[in-house]
Amino acid sequence: MTSTSVKPNLLPPGLVSNLQDVLSKRAGGEEDKTAESTDPPSTSEAADTVEDPNDSSKPIVLVTNGDGIESPGLTYLVEALVHQGLYNVHVCAPQSDKSLSGHSVTLRETVSVSSAEIKGATAYEVSGTPVDCVSLALSGALFSWSKPLLVISGINRGSSCGHHMLYSGVVAGAREALISGIPSLSISLNWRKDESQENDFKDAVAVCLPLINAAIRDIEKGIFPKSCFLDIEIPSSPLSNKGFKLTKQSMWRSTPSWQAISSRYPAGHFMNSQQSLGIQLAQLGRDASAAGAARRVTTQKKNVEIESTGAAGKSDFERVKKYFRLEFVDKEKEDTDEDLDFRALESGFVSVTPLSLSPHLESETQTAASNWISSALEEQ
Repeated sequence: MTSTSVKPNLLPPGLVSNLQDVLSKRAGGEEDKTAESTDPPSTSEAADTVEDPNDSSKPIVLVTNGDGIESPGLTYLVEALVHQGLYNVHVCAPQSDKSLSGHSVTLRETVSVSSAEIKGATAYEVSGTPVDCVSLALSGALFSWSKPLLVISGINRGSSCGHHMLYSGVVAGAREALISGIPSLSISLNWRKDESQENDFKDAVAVCLPLINAAIRDIEKGIFPKSCFLDIEIPSSPLSNKGFKLTKQSMWRSTPSWQAISSRYPAGHFMNSQQSLGIQLAQLGRDASAAGAARRVTTQKKNVEIESTGAAGKSDFERVKKYFRLEFVDKEKEDTDEDLDFRALESGFVSVTPLSLSPHLESETQTAASNWISSALEEQ
């Protein structure tokens, strides 16, 4: 990997100097050694080193994500953590894609939980959101332990920079952990359609694993920042990154675009005659049930005329229905501040942004997180 110096900014001068030292050391070849030593193993290699996933002597790490439990980002990350043999790895992740669920929870509905097979880890898939997964895992109702040492949410497909953090399920998973007082990281890969490949997730794990190990080490020492979590954004070509860079959350977002469509079925969707007939029969059944219910209600009242045909209220054929589909369209990024998350990511850096529960990161929190990040990077 190549390295460049960090442009001076409003961050503490000591931090800027430390980051510059880190990047210059990487230019000397240390980074290649790190990447090589942390390259996640194949599934077969990991199987050879699997130990008891319930070893209480090891620190507990909880992994969740937004893309679903079968996504490659989570699979490669858990394989790497298990392969190291240093942690008691637990997984509690959505059973399907919940990447844009934000900080939503499932209320007044039953959430189903099923055990999942992941080598060397204790794993469950949940029918809810990433926040549901973290909240349930930390509640004591699912796992026997009281709390993990660290919660890792990721690795997500697609960046979560700027205002996308508000929509992001993977960021919300880490935020929920912080709400419960547990240190956490959210990790995303800047996936590019028609360019990125599944193996890029394996490379992304190799890039972020040293920072994960440093976080766990310093949590045990009590020197990891307590009032924020870290959002890690990895560039599209992970192994070609220019190094880690401490960044600030930007105000950037894609433009939401609601497209009107002619039916509830997307373009190219084929409905055969049996499906069409089934829908028509189902509709007739609903109308008949509604009409029958109306008759039963009205027969209990005196002097009320009972309609011989038609459903109660408007039928579905009388209602006006419209269908829309939401898409996000990238707009030109006008902000040129190189220390913002999306600018650093586009420039090839691994963006590391401290995030708190407050809309504005307190200066003390910023300083504490900055000092820890620079110290951790110096040792990689």
